[in-house]
Amino acid sequence: MTVKPDIKTLGSLKESGYKTKSIKDELRDNLISKIRNKEKVFEGIFGYENTVIPQLEHAILSRHNINLLGLRGQAKTRLARMMTALLDEWIPFVSGSEINDDPFNPISRYAKELLATEGDQTPIEWLHRDERFFEKLATPDVTVADLIGDVDPIKAANLKLSYADDRVIHFGMIPRANRSIFVINELPDLQARIQVSLFNILQEGDVQIRGFKVRMPLDLQFIFTANPEDYTNRGSIVTPLKDRIGSQILTHYPENIHVAKEITQYESSLDSRQQEVYIPELAKDLLEQIGFEARNSEFVDYKSGVSARMSITAFENLLSTAERRSLLTGDEKTSVRLSDFMGVIPAITGKVELVYEGEQEGAEAVAQILIDNAIKTLFTSYFPKVEKLEKKDVAGPFQQITDWFLEDDGFIEITDESSDESYAKALNRIDALDKIIEKYQPDTRKEDLLFMKEFILWGLSANKKLNKERFQSGVFFS
Repeated sequence: MTVKPDIKTLGSLKESGYKTKSIKDELRDNLISKIRNKEKVFEGIFGYENTVIPQLEHAILSRHNINLLGLRGQAKTRLARMMTALLDEWIPFVSGSEINDDPFNPISRYAKELLATEGDQTPIEWLHRDERFFEKLATPDVTVADLIGDVDPIKAANLKLSYADDRVIHFGMIPRANRSIFVINELPDLQARIQVSLFNILQEGDVQIRGFKVRMPLDLQFIFTANPEDYTNRGSIVTPLKDRIGSQILTHYPENIHVAKEITQYESSLDSRQQEVYIPELAKDLLEQIGFEARNSEFVDYKSGVSARMSITAFENLLSTAERRSLLTGDEKTSVRLSDFMGVIPAITGKVELVYEGEQEGAEAVAQILIDNAIKTLFTSYFPKVEKLEKKDVAGPFQQITDWFLEDDGFIEITDESSDESYAKALNRIDALDKIIEKYQPDTRKEDLLFMKEFILWGLSANKKLNKERFQSGVFFS
């Protein structure tokens, strides 16, 4: 962190040659500098490089207030928070000011009177950019007093002033966020009359508090977030307010598994000891595919969206499931199994909104269906398509595997808490699994072989070629 400037009076500030600028100019100038120096502005944001981020930079260069419109879990608030990196590290303000008054351009009565009295000896303090971010979740109970301000009877009594004096005003969140980034999340949830109170702040800077029309040209960068579904379900952005928001930017979910994996890997909160758990690449692909299946599922409300947080928490659960098993069996190191995906069901059920048909199926059953659909989708990327009807007397690619199960009523049981040795022993009983991997996936890494074998069994089950039953402590194939 840069050292805080050692300037404590207005006179010293003038001598230093410091010049103030509006917050929108700060953001614009610092963005220009970063673009010229080829610096990445929004670190840790994946999949928006050619869509959202260029549009966001256009809006900043245009000095616009911004509305980020998208479904939940699309990094809208994250983008807003990261904009603080484009602010100057420190800015001066009049000491004691409730609204961070600019010493060269004061707007509050307190700051104006102090400057008139003290002149160049007016005390100055410095505000760090991390303290220049304010956030408010819009809910129906938010009032004008919360956002703009109200008359404070206690202040009136202490100062022995009448309610007709503007010094009895208690400033709300927006005036206190002067010279800062102010984010209102889920804007359509604000009542229409509250949205109306924002009109003049965005346009002229006037605020009206209990009959006081206070001319306060507040210096703010507004960022709003909204879910498209809220426009019809819970409310809407009133047209005159929408008209005053310079840029509306549409966010979106990851467009492919590669981007989704980057997000999950970056965001996951893991213990260092969980690094001992090996994760096959196919397991990572499968985990992300569950999210894609959920967004297209007939059981899930697509309008509500499926947050990227589902994949993140599911990934954490997947590793924890494998870790717990290794602790129980005493294995020092272990690898993720496909049966460990049963451990991610709580992360799925807590993140998807079901439609009526989904409610009828039940949340856990829908989660199982999503996992099976993800396996079915990826299966054809690795092995031949499983045909529903096969020609008589023509052996299909999976014939040897199904024959193994038919002979002597063959079955395989994989328990949730079986040791790595028992797990390997169960899968290695079927020689046909080795043959099909050697034929269709000869480059499979040695450490991925067991997962690939189990993947084949789950894939054949999803395609109705094998029976798979979930019992209390494991999975049974027959």
